[in-house]
Amino acid sequence: MKKNRSESNVIYLSANGPGGVGDVGKLYLHRPPPLAWAIHPGPLSRPDKCRAECGAQVRHEEITMMPTLNATTQPKTMTSTQRAGIVFTLACFLMLVSSAGAQVTFLYTFGTHAGDPAHPNNPGFVVQGRDGDLYSTSNDGGTDNAGTVFKITPTGQVSVLYSFDGVTGAFPSSGLTLGTDGNFYGTTFENGPSNYGTVFKITAQGQLTLLHGFDDSDGAAPWGAPVEGTDGAFYGTTEDGGSANCGTVYRVTAGGTFKTLYNFDGTHGCQPLAPLVLGNDGNFYGTTLQGGNNPTLGAIFKITPAGAITLLHSFDGTHGFSPYAPLMQASNGNFYGTTHNGGNNDGVIFEVTPAGVFTDLHDFDPSQDGGGPLSALVQGTNGILYGTTISGGTFNAGTIYSILLGGGGFNALYSFDGTSAAAAEAGLTQHTNGSFYADTAWGGVDNLGTLYSFNRGLSAFVRLVTTSAKVGKTVQILGQGFTGTTAVSFHGKAATFHVVSNTYLTALVPNGATSGFVTVATPGRVLKSNQVFRVIP
Repeated sequence: MKKNRSESNVIYLSANGPGGVGDVGKLYLHRPPPLAWAIHPGPLSRPDKCRAECGAQVRHEEITMMPTLNATTQPKTMTSTQRAGIVFTLACFLMLVSSAGAQVTFLYTFGTHAGDPAHPNNPGFVVQGRDGDLYSTSNDGGTDNAGTVFKITPTGQVSVLYSFDGVTGAFPSSGLTLGTDGNFYGTTFENGPSNYGTVFKITAQGQLTLLHGFDDSDGAAPWGAPVEGTDGAFYGTTEDGGSANCGTVYRVTAGGTFKTLYNFDGTHGCQPLAPLVLGNDGNFYGTTLQGGNNPTLGAIFKITPAGAITLLHSFDGTHGFSPYAPLMQASNGNFYGTTHNGGNNDGVIFEVTPAGVFTDLHDFDPSQDGGGPLSALVQGTNGILYGTTISGGTFNAGTIYSILLGGGGFNALYSFDGTSAAAAEAGLTQHTNGSFYADTAWGGVDNLGTLYSFNRGLSAFVRLVTTSAKVGKTVQILGQGFTGTTAVSFHGKAATFHVVSNTYLTALVPNGATSGFVTVATPGRVLKSNQVFRVIP
């Protein structure tokens, strides 16, 4: 199977008139906006159908000029009185909607300030940093309207850390992952040295380093952020490129040493759009949009850090197809994910074991559940899985839902209204304060997306940056209220620790430690990790 580059719906248009550097014309780029663009604004319709049937349909408002060095853009403006009136009206309406179900609070509307992030896309991981703030990327916005890296406080204060200009890449849909070095890692879908996307790292202060620019032969169009392996290197996927133009799996170090591990050819999948997830066994697990035993439906695979790949499951349509979302490994050791299509035509939630035993847990009914999920599931500290959809629900603008581990107990918890927010492409992330946070691709006063929190009344906890290590190795722990901490233990075994800040500490895996939960005794309470720590022999 070979996927042509043109199928990514990226079209390059040249202008014959003057302008740009050297007054020889400007380069314009049309690329698909966030995948859920077809549901808002305008008539509600299925984004996958538009992607497949409309081809590269040009919408004039989605054609943006590629930056020529110091180009800037200004969002549309409105008076403070107009904005205040709209915000007040939306807030009142949201309070009524939220009171009937889950507690959802809209914290920030993108487009509030010039150069703001805009249209955060899937997979769009929102990740907690050492400082307790949250970090992610937006597909658009910034000074050159080519995307941003931004920071959000838990109270909703947004700061743009970096605006992409095309030189270091453009249109980052990946979101970010936190490395053990304290830096964040992500990708851009386009541009960079060879115009096929980039891998980058960025500090919490906004200093960006380009690690690799794809040249098509080694991959093209990366959507997801790379994840850190047990060896300290970062592993990721590209949707396109490689020897068969079906995408690749790559490895890159924090210093920029790059290697292509695997070229997809359709047999084990094609178009690995979703990022990888590191399994408890040290291998990586992922999904592809196409390929496998049913060439157009997608697959689930496992790949070792050395690049040995195993096909675990081929989607059949009846039990789902087109898995845009990444997998996640739950506390029972199995992986969970969603498909955008299949089942009752609006996607499914599934479980798959590390050996490849597949179970269709739930088929979405858009009138009740939501439909067309693009985002990853997350397991809350109560053991329940949570996710979002981009369509369906009360207002046909997407939902937040929950399902019990192993299936059953599905609940649609909240329906986005399509005005304040729509198209929840990015997955929820649980902050160590207990609340969930995410953003939407559309909605808000300027229809550029919103940032929201989702509260289920869960208690604060601590998060381990790495969940496995040998005795004597340093483990990094995120949380809050660490000043004055009196004890850290690994499954009951006391550990030597160092409080770096109120939201970040380190601890050494003690002699005699066994696998289990990590606890931190702070002056206010004892906090427990949300994941089991595994002691490596």
